[in-house]
Amino acid sequence: MSIVVTGATGHLGRHVVEGLLERVPADRITAVVRDPEKAAGFAARGVRIAVADYNRPETFGTLFSAGDKVLLISGNEFDKGRVHQHQVVLDAAKAAGVALFAYTSAPGSLTAALADDHRGTERAIADSGITYALLRNGWYNENYTENLAPVLEYGAVTQAAGEGRIAPAARADYAAAAVAVLTGEGHENKTYELSGDTAWSFAEYAAEVAKQSGKEIAYNPVSVEAFTGILAGAGLPEPLAAIIAGVDASIEKGELAVTSGDLSRLTGRPTTPIAESIAAALKD
Repeated sequence: MSIVVTGATGHLGRHVVEGLLERVPADRITAVVRDPEKAAGFAARGVRIAVADYNRPETFGTLFSAGDKVLLISGNEFDKGRVHQHQVVLDAAKAAGVALFAYTSAPGSLTAALADDHRGTERAIADSGITYALLRNGWYNENYTENLAPVLEYGAVTQAAGEGRIAPAARADYAAAAVAVLTGEGHENKTYELSGDTAWSFAEYAAEVAKQSGKEIAYNPVSVEAFTGILAGAGLPEPLAAIIAGVDASIEKGELAVTSGDLSRLTGRPTTPIAESIAAALKD
């Protein structure tokens, strides 16, 4: 039996594999990647490397074995039909008879277009009859802290979320939850709503960045349309910019302020506060 992680060299996948290496022997971990060179570090530590692509179904044909536990990290190619991509992995896992099929989904409360592919994938998983675990990951702290340069340059946090609140956590927190599910027991056919322990507003976020950076930082709320234009102007394809801006509309409605406690219960520790993620980003 192997624990198989797709997207293993992505931001989240790397954290998951690192966490697994602390729990299980390296030869029980299979990292699924498109570019084996990016996984050379894992291979050197004894992790098994499998080369496969969501867009090439044949590459998943014999990748899984009976009894494997699989983590499907959702694809990020919004223009290539993510539900179809995920179905490729699901079909291969079902045919092999894997013991558990875990999927990184979106919060059940999220109505933004971003959630559509996740809901479609969840329906496909339910229809397949496979033993599953749904990890409904909330937003990441890093979605904001990895983009501090323009905030510091212009002295403003610009979002389309109004006075809405959000309860994100660090990628490492979500990865630790995935590791707990993949290495633990009793997670069969469970759905976890994963989020940070504390919700905050963007005005509070701007104040924390100001406090830690020593600069004047204001919160600049704009319309969804204006924010879409800002993101597109920064280089994002307009359809993707619209999807991301749409999440801010959901934040304004409170859809990402849910604090279920599932994440900290799975990991056995509090989630990473946004202040800690800001401090880490300012050091880089």
